[in-house]
Order: sequence, then C-alpha cells, then structure tokens
Amino acid sequence: MFLQQLINGIALGSTYALIALGYTMVYGIITLINFAHGEIFMAGAFVGMLLVSYFKLNIFVAMALSMTFCMILGVVIELIAYRRLRRSSRLSALISAIGVSIFLSSLALMIFGADAKAFPDNAFPLHQIHIGNADISTLQISIIGISALLMLTLEFIVQKTKIGKAMRATSEDYTAAALMGINVNRVISFTFALGSALAAAGGMLVGLLFNAVTFNMGLMAGLKAFAAAVLGGIGSIPGAMLGGVLLGVTEVFGVAIGYSSYRDAIAFAILVLVLLLKPTGLLGQKIQKKV
Repeated sequence: MFLQQLINGIALGSTYALIALGYTMVYGIITLINFAHGEIFMAGAFVGMLLVSYFKLNIFVAMALSMTFCMILGVVIELIAYRRLRRSSRLSALISAIGVSIFLSSLALMIFGADAKAFPDNAFPLHQIHIGNADISTLQISIIGISALLMLTLEFIVQKTKIGKAMRATSEDYTAAALMGINVNRVISFTFALGSALAAAGGMLVGLLFNAVTFNMGLMAGLKAFAAAVLGGIGSIPGAMLGGVLLGVTEVFGVAIGYSSYRDAIAFAILVLVLLLKPTGLLGQKIQKKV
C-alpha cells in the first residue's frame, strides 16, 4: 500500500515538477509569475494528442515536436506580451500574463470544444510490473524516467553551458548582466523556450496518465505547479523539482487515506503553510535589497 502510493505520487509529482520549473526559471530571471504557463502545458498536450491521433506519429516523436511547438509559442508570448512591459510595474506584467492565459484557454475551447479528448488506446504500450506488493506501469516508469532526464538536462544546461552561465548572471542582476555584454533579450527568450518545452512534455505525460486532454487542464495544473515552485522556493531549480515531487506524493497520500474530495485543496493548504512558516520555501534564499 505505502509503496504503491509512493510510486503513484512520484509519477504525478514529476509532472508537477516539470511545470514548476517553467515558473521558477521565469521568476528567477525577470521576477514575473507567468500565469500563462499552465496554458502552454495545455497546448503541449493538445499538439501531442493531435500528432499521435491524426498523423499516427510515435509518442516520443510527437513529444519532441510538441516541445518544439511550445518553445516557439513561449518565445512569441514573451515577445508580444511581456517584453514591452519589462520596465513597467509588476502588476502590468501580471495582468498581461492573466490575459494571455485567458486568451489561450478560450482559443482551445473554440477549436477543440469543451469535451475531453483522449489519446488513442495504442498510443503507449501499457504493461504492469510487480514490485513486492505494488504494481508499476510502463507509463509510470516512462513518466518518472523522462521527467528525471529532462530535469538533469536542464540542470546541465544551467550549470555547465555558456547560455546557462548567462542565465545565472541575468538572474543575479539584470542591469549588470546587460552592462557586461550579455544579450539579456536572448537569455530571457531562451528561458521562456526552455520552460515551455518542459511544460509541453508535462502536458503530454499528464494527458497520457489520465487519458484526457481538456481546454481548462492548464488552470489547476498550473496553480498546483506554482504552489510546488513556492514550496521548493521560487527561483530555485532544485527547489522546484523537490516541491513538485513532494506535492504529488502528499496529494496521492491524502487521497489514499480518504480525502479525495480535498485533493486540490491539499496543494493550496501546503502553499499557505509554507508562506506562513517559511516564506522563502524549502530551498529558497532570502533576497537582500539595497536601499
């Protein structure tokens, strides 16, 4: 029982972590809470479902194309909705993010309708593997494996590459980075592209896990991922990973002990508790501002 729920929680939490990484990276660079990120997650799920259902593509090829589509979408959104507001108040950028979120959600409703769409039955070969008293499906193994691979790749890019070094410099001091010759616009666009690609992968994995893709799936998943990012410490990449997994495990155990009606409330109860007890999150750092 414990092992089974732990496996279910890690699989679910891995998808939250993928979305939370997009929130935390954008916040870390330009201190913007990108509320349209949940809709990019939704767009990734729809694009992947269409590629598998109508073009009969392999699920992994469809995921790669969906991630590419959402990378472009993320860059276009940053260019149109956020770049001109970079010097404005945070409230202006936040309202713009909410507007983009509503626009994308309404567009998906107009195109795909309100009914949930499903991946074809043969989209992913499902088998059950017995480990002690627990069963783990090949889909859950793939979700955990793909999420771990993507998170390790992101960590490598941020820590070991030239563009990753530029991202870290920009997150430390936006103006100083620009004065040192870093192309800040390119760094921010790359950050949006990277976060959007991870969200697309998360959207496809969630669509496969629950076999349902809907126009409003980004709202709740996005809010939970935001809660996960805050739990881990928004702005911290390892924190977003940890927060996502912890949130998924907590939610699954909450359902298992009989609180299934409150599964969504669990995420936000954790968010409130963290904000009260440790506002910087588990791995976040307090930022000192000069007066």
